[in-house]
Amino acid sequence: MKQGLLRSALALSLVAAFSNAHAACNDVVAKSKKETKAVTACSDLRPANYWGGVVQESALRAHLALLSSDLFEGRGTGQRGGDLTVQYLESQSQVVGLKPANGNSYRQLVKIAGVKSLPEQSSAQLIAGGKALDISFGKDWVWAPGDAVAEHKFDHDLVFVGYGITAPEEKWNDFKNVDVKNKIVIMMVNDPQPTAEEANRFAGKALTYYGRWTYKFEEAKRQGAAGVLLIHTTPSASYGWSVVQNSWLNERFQLDGAAPGTGLQGWMTEDTARQLFASAGQDLDKLRAAAEKKDFQAVALSAKLVGETKAAIRRVEQFNVAGIVPGTDPKLKDEIVIYSAHWDHLGKQGTGADTIYNGAVDNGSGTAALLAMAKEAVAHPAKRSQMFLWVAAEEQGLLGSALYGAQPLWPLNKTAANLNLDSLNFVGPTRDIGTQGSERTELGAIAAKVAKSMSMEIAKAEPDLAGGYFRSDHFNFAKNGVPAFSIEGGREFLKDQAASTEKAKAYGARYHQVTDEFDPSWDLSGMVQQAQFTLNLGQAVANAAKMPAWKAGDAFGKARASAK
Repeated sequence: MKQGLLRSALALSLVAAFSNAHAACNDVVAKSKKETKAVTACSDLRPANYWGGVVQESALRAHLALLSSDLFEGRGTGQRGGDLTVQYLESQSQVVGLKPANGNSYRQLVKIAGVKSLPEQSSAQLIAGGKALDISFGKDWVWAPGDAVAEHKFDHDLVFVGYGITAPEEKWNDFKNVDVKNKIVIMMVNDPQPTAEEANRFAGKALTYYGRWTYKFEEAKRQGAAGVLLIHTTPSASYGWSVVQNSWLNERFQLDGAAPGTGLQGWMTEDTARQLFASAGQDLDKLRAAAEKKDFQAVALSAKLVGETKAAIRRVEQFNVAGIVPGTDPKLKDEIVIYSAHWDHLGKQGTGADTIYNGAVDNGSGTAALLAMAKEAVAHPAKRSQMFLWVAAEEQGLLGSALYGAQPLWPLNKTAANLNLDSLNFVGPTRDIGTQGSERTELGAIAAKVAKSMSMEIAKAEPDLAGGYFRSDHFNFAKNGVPAFSIEGGREFLKDQAASTEKAKAYGARYHQVTDEFDPSWDLSGMVQQAQFTLNLGQAVANAAKMPAWKAGDAFGKARASAK
C-alpha cells in the first residue's frame, strides 16, 4: 500500500513538474537589468551557426526530481537503485530518439568486483613500540583489499615514503634508495607544495594527478608494496573524514579483470598517524617537512602491520548507458562529440533514520541535464555525431569512464571532445561559467566564444587546489588523448551575490551525505544555463571545420597521437 501511494504521489508530482514551464531565468535577467548592467545568460539565445535547441527547464526538473527521489534509492552501484537507473536512462534514450551506441544496445557492460571489509572478523593491528595501537576501524582507520581477494595475512614492516611520488619531469622520486617490496607504505595525500625558489613545481598551488589518492595506490603497486595507508587531513584531501567513512565503511568497487592493486589499501586519521609515528619514535611534523624537499629519503618505521584482513567479495555487472545523434555531414559524421555524466551515487547505507544517499546535486543534476540536452540535440543534429554517455561507478573511482577509455564505443582518435557534467548549479543563473581545464586545449578558445554569444564570460581561473581536473570522468578521456573537461557553474550570480554565494558554499556540508536531496523550491535556471552552454559548446565543436587539439607540450597531447 505504501509503495502504491508513493508511486501515485510521484506520478502526480512529475505531471506537475512537466507542465510547469519555468521562466525564472528571464525574470531574474529582467530584474538584474534594472539593478545592474548584468547581461542575460538564458537558454533562448541562439548562437549563430551552431544552434542546438533550447534546453527545457521543465524536462530537466522532472528528471532530476525522479532520479533523486527515494524511489531510485540513491542510485547505488551494485544495488537495486542502480539497476532502476540504468533501465530509466535506457528507456528515456529511446523516448527522446537517441540511437543505440553499442550495436543494438544502449548498454555497455562494466564488470566490477564489490569489496566489503569485515573488520569484526579480522585481526589486523598496527604495532609500534612493542604495543598495538588502540584504534578502531572506521573511527581511526579504514582499509580494504585492492586486489579483490577475500583474505590476506600480514606481518609487514611500515615505511614512510612522504608523498609517494615518482615524477621524472619534476626530478622527484620519493622511492630513491629504498626497497619497499612487501612493505606497507605510509603516504601523505596531495603533492609537494610550491616554494619561493620553485613556485610552479607540481603546478604550484594546484593539485596534480600525483596528489590524488588513486595515483598513490597505483604507485604503491608499481613499487611492489604489499599495502598502502594514506594520512588524511581535511586540507590535503579537500574533504573531511566523514567522506572517507561513507566510502570505506560500505562496499567498495574496482574494475574486475583490470590490473589488481595491493593487498591492502586504506586511510588513517591524522591523530592515528601521530600516535603511530610517536610510538615508533618519530616526529610526524619533522618528517612531513622533510618530505617537501627533493632530497627526502624514505624512513623505515619501527612499526608493523600484523594480523589478518577479511572481506566479502562479489562480482556484479553494471552498465554505462550511451545513445547517439548521428551527424549530418557525409564525412564529419564519422567523428563524434561526447557529453557525459555519471549516473551513480552512494545508494542505501547504514541503519539510521535516513539510509538513502539521494545524490540530487551529485550527480542527479548532470544525469538529468544530459537527458534534457539529448532531446534538443536529436531535434537539431550537427555535422559531427554526438553521444550522450551516462557512466557507472564514478563514486567508486571513475570506473565506468575508465572502462570506456579502455573499450571505447567510438574510436578515440575520432572523438573530437568530451564535455562532462558533474554537480550542477542549483542556486541561480550567473554571469560567468566555469571551464577549468579547457585552457589545455583549443576547447578553451571555443568555450570563450560560446560564452560571449550567450552574453556570458569565462569564470576567472583559480588554482585547482582540490585537483578537480583529475577527479571527474572527463579525466579518463583526457588521459587517453581526447580533449576533455567538466563544465562548472559560475560564481558571479545575477541575483543577490552574497546570499547566493553562501547557498552554494553550504552545499559542502551536504556533499556525500543523506541531505543531498532535491528541493522543489530550487531555482533551476542556473542549471539550465549550464546545460545550455554545454550543448551550445558541443554543437560548436560538432560543426567546426576540424577537431580541437591539445596545446603544444601538454602531457595529454602525447596520448592523442597514439589514440585508436
